[in-house]
Amino acid sequence: MTIYRDTGDKLLTDYPRPSVAVDTAVLAVKDGAVCVALVQNKTGWRLPGTFVHERETLADAVLRSLRDKAHIEGLRPRQLHVFDAPDRDDRGWVMSVAHLVVVPEASVSHVSLTPVADAHDLVYDHATIIEMAVRTLRAAYLAAPDPEHLLGPEFTLLDLLRLHSAIAGELLGKDTFRRHMRSQLVETDAYRPGLVGKPARLFRHAEA
Repeated sequence: MTIYRDTGDKLLTDYPRPSVAVDTAVLAVKDGAVCVALVQNKTGWRLPGTFVHERETLADAVLRSLRDKAHIEGLRPRQLHVFDAPDRDDRGWVMSVAHLVVVPEASVSHVSLTPVADAHDLVYDHATIIEMAVRTLRAAYLAAPDPEHLLGPEFTLLDLLRLHSAIAGELLGKDTFRRHMRSQLVETDAYRPGLVGKPARLFRHAEA
């Protein structure tokens, strides 16, 4: 077996290495607010996460941590950012490859969700991870109508406005929002009966 040495004649094992962990921000909209799934262990409240095992991929570690720590399965998280501050974890030198997944509330109905505004006193830098996850979500929803398809295949413009307002954290202007989003939607021939007033037309995503 060939033993690799670098230009300084050092082996890979001659260099100190950090431990590698994964942490996942599972976001959902509940009761008009962006919420995050948190778990608790002996260190305190935190995002679902774990250390990456030997010969394990990051993706497999994420799915394992969600299953074992939060009892969540069937999701496809994507990488968000690498948090590598040397002092981010008081247990030692640990780099975290943070992940993000945005899901309808119904798909995690068995999980306790905390409004991100109330997610305080978390371990390590998990509050910072959540802040970046929410910024990423808000930027996506600023650019396009419901890019995570939280509303399902068909929805009214009012449904869409309420969802985007919840994610933005503020009530969005109805007329400006409609002008910006309507051109990116497909108008259907279906209507949703209303309890008050005329039925509301249903729309769907342009790529659907």
